[in-house]
Amino acid sequence: MRNSKTLLLASFVSVAGFFATDAFAQDPAAGQAAFRKCAVCHAIVEGQNKIGPSLFGVVGRTPGTTDFRYSPAMTAYGTDGNVWDAATLDIYIENPRVVVPGTRMSFPGVKDADERAALIAYLDTLK
Repeated sequence: MRNSKTLLLASFVSVAGFFATDAFAQDPAAGQAAFRKCAVCHAIVEGQNKIGPSLFGVVGRTPGTTDFRYSPAMTAYGTDGNVWDAATLDIYIENPRVVVPGTRMSFPGVKDADERAALIAYLDTLK
């Protein structure tokens, strides 16, 4: 069952990435403003965790692999071969609990696609 969910998610991510290429070319400044919602729980300083893990360097990282107490679900999501790229972040930020059932992240998600794209563009600058 888990493998079929992973395969379905991977297929969706591939298709979403194909169609969303232009949508991710957003203004990081707008994403920085959108990040205020995230800053309650996440820091952008490397190694500085809050309620959630630091998001410094999150783009390109394997989920559940930094020095933070992740849920078993998030650790498994990373072990399944997922990487936080633009397409994966997009679907996760939209609805975290659907993408990673059992995550400790209680945030309901960002429903607006443009806001998510800007947020991801901002996260991509944190290197």
